[in-house]
Amino acid sequence: MNKKKEPDMDNNKKRSMAMKTPPIVSPQEWEAARQKLLVKEKELTRARDALAAERRRMPWLAVEKKYEFEGPKGKTSLLDLFDGRRQLIVYRAFFEPGVVGWPEHACVGCSMVADQVAHPAHLNARDTTLVFASRAPQADIERVKARMGWGHIPWYTITDDFDKDFGVDEWHGTNAFIRDGDRVLRTYFINNRGDEQMGGTWNYLDIAALGRQEEWEDSPEGYAQTPPYEWWNWHDEYGNDEASAKALEQVRRGRAAGQAGGDTK
Repeated sequence: MNKKKEPDMDNNKKRSMAMKTPPIVSPQEWEAARQKLLVKEKELTRARDALAAERRRMPWLAVEKKYEFEGPKGKTSLLDLFDGRRQLIVYRAFFEPGVVGWPEHACVGCSMVADQVAHPAHLNARDTTLVFASRAPQADIERVKARMGWGHIPWYTITDDFDKDFGVDEWHGTNAFIRDGDRVLRTYFINNRGDEQMGGTWNYLDIAALGRQEEWEDSPEGYAQTPPYEWWNWHDEYGNDEASAKALEQVRRGRAAGQAGGDTK
């Protein structure tokens, strides 16, 4: 019978001792160090806000070509992917023959992105739709969604040159679109490490043409904006007026407390 090998505690200890770790300080010194770094944290937040404001002023590119996808209900167009909303965000996920993991798994990096995707109801509340697109058939997409717990992500099959035309035929990327009636326009694109930040509601809205649509944002004149926080709701209660009123009451109390403490930004 083989004896289970115990962890090499001595080697672990040696590696730990070899690390050049920060000093251990008093609570007062720790808080002073945190406050010093917090200045830079806030500068980074402001810089991120300013970059998002520049994105909202990016020129738009008309999408003249027609594209066709396969979805759970059959053939669908790029315009249909908006699902009636004003904005669309499309992440090109690699799940298809030739990708490591096929057919049990999508690309490991794309799978990590999928694991991070917040409930899309919050994006929907800002008139924005998020979808994933791959070249795998719908049957395989539905199977892997069920296995991995991705049932909340709308996921379509690319059937033409959409991936090639939008820079995602050989590498992952996220495209943002807006529609003016039935006219579709491309507004932004990120890939490589830019996709690391994707998954959260705020980061998706920050690359969208209309942004978070909150009053504090620096957006072009005429952009619809509402008070911050006040549109928030539980993901299964959007459209429920009674639940929305309760959430709004809580948010306003929280904002008032935060403003009194001077820590709202």
